[in-house]
Amino acid sequence: MEAKVVRWGEDLVVKLTAAEAEELGIREGETVEVVAKTHARSAPRDAGEPLSQPWNGRRYVDGAPVYTLEEMVAEMRRLGPDFAPPTIDWGPDRGSEIIDDDDPR
Repeated sequence: MEAKVVRWGEDLVVKLTAAEAEELGIREGETVEVVAKTHARSAPRDAGEPLSQPWNGRRYVDGAPVYTLEEMVAEMRRLGPDFAPPTIDWGPDRGSEIIDDDDPR
């Protein structure tokens, strides 16, 4: 299925008819994943190929997954202390890095 991209204010939106949304099982307010294709369609969609994929919350950039800081820290802790980054001593605090708890500001 192909959908038309249209301008809505300053945004671009993908416009689906009610029948297309029903066919895909999409309801208003749901989050979907949009996968860009080249303009020249390489091959027709197979009859058994799903029309849409459920969104698993993972972002991809150039085919590589993008991890959150929490996910990276959890993986580092799972792997153990050998995989923890070294602590770097940057020297004493200077200037605006010094926090004075008694400062009335």
